Amino acid sequence: MASERRGSEQRKTFGEIIAEARNKAGLTQRQLAARIRTEEGRGISGPYLNDIEHNLRHPPRGFLLQQFAKELDLDVDLLYFIAKQIPFDIDTSKVSDERAIAAYRAFRREMTSKGKKP
Repeated sequence: MASERRGSEQRKTFGEIIAEARNKAGLTQRQLAARIRTEEGRGISGPYLNDIEHNLRHPPRGFLLQQFAKELDLDVDLLYFIAKQIPFDIDTSKVSDERAIAAYRAFRREMTSKGKKP
């Protein structure tokens, strides 16, 4: 998958963000994979991390996103945004239709507002 484009600027993919942060932290894929724990407490595999970094897999779900953010000192909200996911600590079954609509409208306003830096 190529990076998504918006106008003339280019947004990094989830995999590119993870790879860049891993390199900045001075970790190998194997080292980072051992630090990222599943809900069962096992480390993820090096090949799985490699696939994520090369955009051959979709971004992982909430629990692993939290782990990547923690281990790589990244903002978890940015990872959720790039992964196009709703944070796992938000229970959508308890959100009324009206609140969901209001939240998405506020989000859309913020993302489309003119004159603000992205």
